[in-house]
Amino acid sequence: MHRKILLWGISFAIIAVLLGAFGAHALKLVLTPEKLVSYETGVRYQLIHALALIALSIYGQLNKSNDILNKGIGWAAHFFIVGAFLFSGSIYGLALLSVIHPSWAFILGPVTPIGGLCFMLGWAIWARAVWLNKVDM
Repeated sequence: MHRKILLWGISFAIIAVLLGAFGAHALKLVLTPEKLVSYETGVRYQLIHALALIALSIYGQLNKSNDILNKGIGWAAHFFIVGAFLFSGSIYGLALLSVIHPSWAFILGPVTPIGGLCFMLGWAIWARAVWLNKVDM
């Protein structure tokens, strides 16, 4: 399980760097400054949670024996992954589709806070798992 979480984190980090470079160079000419800032927010949150997935994997690897901890890590990872798709993905969509078809904001706008909620749940579940883990590293 921890290997899959690590691979998700690494993949999200690579994609975030790629999308950040794309935004800094190609999208600067197309998007308004406000949309570009929004796009960069999506990249930043994706990269933060990519690093969180990597840290989560490492933490889980150091504490293999605890089933409660492993379940918490698994759930936290799932919420981080879903949160990245919903939060960052909807922001990318809102920024990019605003150029093509502005009415997509009506559909994608409500998705962003759901992704943010997934991020918060992931952090809370990870904190709970750490709290319940009575073994010191």
